[in-house]
Amino acid sequence: QVQLVESGGGLVQGGGSLRLSCAASGSIFTIPVMAWYRQAPGKQRELVAAITSGGSTNYANSVKGRFTISRDNAKNTVYLQMNSLKPEDTAVYYCYAQRQYGLGRQDGYWGQGTQVTVSS
Repeated sequence: QVQLVESGGGLVQGGGSLRLSCAASGSIFTIPVMAWYRQAPGKQRELVAAITSGGSTNYANSVKGRFTISRDNAKNTVYLQMNSLKPEDTAVYYCYAQRQYGLGRQDGYWGQGTQVTVSS
């Protein structure tokens, strides 16, 4: 099992910045992919950004140029730096980790979520 603990959410004015962190612990083995998702009220959960252990990244079009995902493999931690925040970025942000273990086995884990609220 893997536990994910998120931190860094909060209330910020439009145009402001926040940095989210997510630390993985437990029976990690290897985590090829870590990602951030978000879910706004009444909407489906959507991918915000993902990063591989090698540093390759992928972003949703809506956050490109404003958000930056990074990870510290030694600390099993992923970060999301969010700049130029907009009210439409308001959502619960979830950390996700894809674990690889055994021979060809993989599973996924979610954090508990952290609220990000951007005021206009």
